[in-house]
Amino acid sequence: MRTAYSVETVRNAERELMARLPEGALMQRAAAGLAAACAQVLARVAGRVYGSRVVLLVGSGDNGGDALYAGARLARRGAGVTALLLAPERAHAGGLAALRRAGGRVADGDGASGAAGESIARADLVVDGIVGIGGRGGLREAAVPLADAAARSRAAVVAVDLPSGVDADTGQVRGDVVRADLTVTFGTHKPGLLIDPAREYAGAVRLVDIGLPLPAEAAELEALQHADVARLLPVPAAESDKYRRGVVGIAAGSARYPGAAVLAVAGALRGGAGAVRYVGPAGDAVIARFPETLVSDQGPERAGRVQAWVVGPGAGDDAATVAQVLAAKVPVLIDADGLRLADADAVRARTAPTLMTPHAGEAAALLGVAREEVEGARLASVRELAARYGATVLLKGSTTLVASAKGGPVRVNATGTSWLATAGSGDVLSGLAGSLLAAGLSAVDAGSAAAYLHGLAGRFAAQGAPAGAHDVAAAIPRAWRDVRGD
Repeated sequence: MRTAYSVETVRNAERELMARLPEGALMQRAAAGLAAACAQVLARVAGRVYGSRVVLLVGSGDNGGDALYAGARLARRGAGVTALLLAPERAHAGGLAALRRAGGRVADGDGASGAAGESIARADLVVDGIVGIGGRGGLREAAVPLADAAARSRAAVVAVDLPSGVDADTGQVRGDVVRADLTVTFGTHKPGLLIDPAREYAGAVRLVDIGLPLPAEAAELEALQHADVARLLPVPAAESDKYRRGVVGIAAGSARYPGAAVLAVAGALRGGAGAVRYVGPAGDAVIARFPETLVSDQGPERAGRVQAWVVGPGAGDDAATVAQVLAAKVPVLIDADGLRLADADAVRARTAPTLMTPHAGEAAALLGVAREEVEGARLASVRELAARYGATVLLKGSTTLVASAKGGPVRVNATGTSWLATAGSGDVLSGLAGSLLAAGLSAVDAGSAAAYLHGLAGRFAAQGAPAGAHDVAAAIPRAWRDVRGD
């Protein structure tokens, strides 16, 4: 499992560790890891380190010091290294001296000067050491021309700890930022490296372990890996029957949107529960596609035994069905039209687990803000929704977030693909997550595991080409086997 910590927690851990180490040792650890990563990039883009051209964009803090010390290591290996200083009088003195001793050059980082732009244009590698994890609000005006020149150049761009200008704690982007091909981060991931919109500026991310004493309980984010998801997935025992495996109820679809019911059932059938009960007006369409489904036209209250409900996909204006499902004493997943129709007080009053699965537009409507506000502050938005509704919230998007009303780390998932942005994909996800709820997973685990499998299934279904939601559902078993190593 990957974890991410806040700037404050990282700073505290750095202070604790530095108190036990010789002066400068921590920075040298970071610089060594950064230099090794840069050398690998140079081997790829220039064929070698010796004789390559490296430009360091150096700010005034320790981030710039890391870049200078790493530049000194590259210079000793024969690279031509030039440091462009944005604040010469405040550049890290030790790093600057080390670079000069190694034969590196130092120049004014005035982005308006032709010399700085020419250096970047000729570079094989640009190292972004402008602003560290304490930066807020985008790049300062003087740094913008350097970032623009790097973006226009043929050089690979490596960011030190995180791309300059992004918010490390929130993943927000409030101005001009550096766009990196690789980010080398130290000690732990920072939230901004895992959450959009900042994540898209980070490129690939490499973690360098520098020995930070980080308490597990203080993590802000968790990103599950294959092994973590494999431990969560339900596997039937020898004595299992369909009821022991769980029965999920699907209350979805309408005369206008019968396909939503079919797709939700498709996801549910591949989610580990022993049986799927369908309630709604699309029973004929469901049975025609999936004859193993238990179909009822008597409403949720008379559908029979279920261990979890999914309500809302394609439901139109059927508020009565949504209300009946919310009154059930089992876990409930609310999606799509159900989010619009659900009474907020009824959601908050529930004692059984509730999982809400909005996309950014639906989340914005629930919060009473503009969609752009949710998309720009995804972490804050998912936490606010979870707290406001007393529910676990899965905020769909390029990086799906899962937050519990009880607090704790937010789960982040990035297994998906942009090809998942297709009609009906969310219906499949709802059925899959609902099935995992019925199989006994907690709301956080069900949402996290479903998002992970759904993302993998999207990749397998698309393989670089358009795919429909039914293709994604059909690929879930492959994703399941891939996670479990079967």
